[in-house]
Amino acid sequence: MKRSKITTRLITAAGILIVLAVVTLAVIHVLAGRTPRWRGSKSFLKSFIRSTLDSRSVKSFRSGDYTSIIFLHQSTGRNLIDQGKVREQLQQSGYAFWDHDYNDIGLRSPNGQFTSYSYNVPKDNTDPDGLAGIFKQPAYPLPFNTFSGLLQHEVIIIKSCFPNSDIRSQERLAQLKAWYLEIRSRMDQYPGKVFILFTPPPLNPAETSLEAAVRARALADWLESDEFLKGHPNVSVFDFFNLLAEQEPAAADYNMLRQSYRNGNDSHPNQLANETIGPLFTQFVIDSIQTYRSQAAEP
Repeated sequence: MKRSKITTRLITAAGILIVLAVVTLAVIHVLAGRTPRWRGSKSFLKSFIRSTLDSRSVKSFRSGDYTSIIFLHQSTGRNLIDQGKVREQLQQSGYAFWDHDYNDIGLRSPNGQFTSYSYNVPKDNTDPDGLAGIFKQPAYPLPFNTFSGLLQHEVIIIKSCFPNSDIRSQERLAQLKAWYLEIRSRMDQYPGKVFILFTPPPLNPAETSLEAAVRARALADWLESDEFLKGHPNVSVFDFFNLLAEQEPAAADYNMLRQSYRNGNDSHPNQLANETIGPLFTQFVIDSIQTYRSQAAEP
């Protein structure tokens, strides 16, 4: 009889622990803005816990003078950083440069080492709709979600990649603009941060059309215009599109990835492109920070 009672109590306790574990996991998913599911939960939880435990160390790089930088990107951004020597150049100028790739690659620290965790970007989506979703997330003092992870840094750089330059209709162009306006609206709520947006890079001629490429340039030009930027002093736009795109209107690849910057049919800018643009990007980041510093210091 005693053994039966002990067994019953053990089963009950185990059941309670399982329920608590499930509830805790669900709560963590909700905090991170992620749909609760078992698949992928192990890597998600690992990043959630590690990023939270590492939060104090990450924040220690903030100087109050906009020296802690985070760049959210994927493969095109990674190539620009590595081949364009972006981290090294910013480090030489006194900045701590972090970058965040796909979730399975995660966050790299200022010394270029992988931290073995990510900020759990929902569905790994850094397209404009995904970025808009990130910027709708609640802000927490700890990196419980992607947005809160980014806010641990003083300068936040975000980029979507070349598939978003395949703009096949005016309705799609209008939707892209709407997402960027949502992102900018949330940036306005954080005047103590400097935000830098990339214009999406152009596509290889093999992967787009003349009409779609014209709309891609229209989006890039709009993002860099006073219509988008005026009155938003903590927001800057790095015009990656126009640095990469063919500028000659008579050329067959006008508004597409220029010939000298492409390899075959691949839309990833090649090493020459990254080596050329890397220093330009680095200087743009420094100039944007210094401009905002000067504005903030004005009486």
